[in-house]
Amino acid sequence: MNLNNSRGIVLRSRPNGAPKESDFEILSSQIQEPENNEVLVKGLYLSLDPYMRGRMSSAKSYAPPIAIGDLMVGESVGKVVESKHPNYNVGDYVAGMMGWQEYATVSGDNLRKIPSDIRPISYALGILGMPGLTAYFGLFEVGQPKPGETVLVSAASGAVGSVVGQLAKSAGCRVIGIVGSELKAKYITSELNYDEAINYRSCKDIQQSVRDICPNGVNIYFDNVGGSITDSVMNCLALRAKVIVCGMIAQYNLQKSYLGPSHLRSILISRARVEGFLIFDWAHRYSEGLSCLKKMISNNELFYNEDIVEGIENAPAAFLGLFDGKNLGKRLVRLSEDT
Repeated sequence: MNLNNSRGIVLRSRPNGAPKESDFEILSSQIQEPENNEVLVKGLYLSLDPYMRGRMSSAKSYAPPIAIGDLMVGESVGKVVESKHPNYNVGDYVAGMMGWQEYATVSGDNLRKIPSDIRPISYALGILGMPGLTAYFGLFEVGQPKPGETVLVSAASGAVGSVVGQLAKSAGCRVIGIVGSELKAKYITSELNYDEAINYRSCKDIQQSVRDICPNGVNIYFDNVGGSITDSVMNCLALRAKVIVCGMIAQYNLQKSYLGPSHLRSILISRARVEGFLIFDWAHRYSEGLSCLKKMISNNELFYNEDIVEGIENAPAAFLGLFDGKNLGKRLVRLSEDT
């Protein structure tokens, strides 16, 4: 085929605190012909996720840091345009960690086909991908909700939180969401079936707001943010509450480690269980989670919003917007049209 150039985003410098657009650089490079067992993929959608901030740092984490000058990591979906792998044909839709780039030449062994019952294909990056599975296994396996319990979700309008709330309602729970604007508060109560919302930016005292709405305490706290919001919630736990530590977006940009532990007394008094959660631990059961989520979608029991930004050149700004709460639902970059 006639190969042109592909644009990609590399890490130019390690952030000092909150990332800036100058920490990224857009480069153009020649598209590489696939070799044996490789495929060339035209990217369609790129997923933007808070965990990527950790990969920009040199600090030790559950995944290695991105080297300066290397392509930003990230999962994307696309269409195979050339294949030298026996399992993939031209026209197949695939997903995988192909990075922030328009075209990717990668080993077919590191990709997965997107089945025909996942449409739109962007859902493979959202409700039928990592965020949806995170919500499903985090809530049902770690939280183990019971009918009548009160579930509190931080970042309730985000890619994970928006699914958690709806799943908790399906389990017969009372569900409260913490969000950062009145628009998001209206969104989660009118579209996502949350019972009530707390706007942490406008309320004077988060802890008191949680206590007023949850007078008997919080049975399950699905934590996507950490920081001062979680500090407040930890003083509002019900007896034998469960805290699911899924994300810490409020702390990713801190230059120094967040001081702690500061919740031990609250954990002691409530006899709470606090458990860290990473979706990769449940890879052997992904098919189970996907089956349940697909069924709920087909029955119109799950609503999901995609917040789509156009063009690879806008990926850095769109990524930074995650930390200012500018997304409503799952943030994606459309890399190209599906032609």
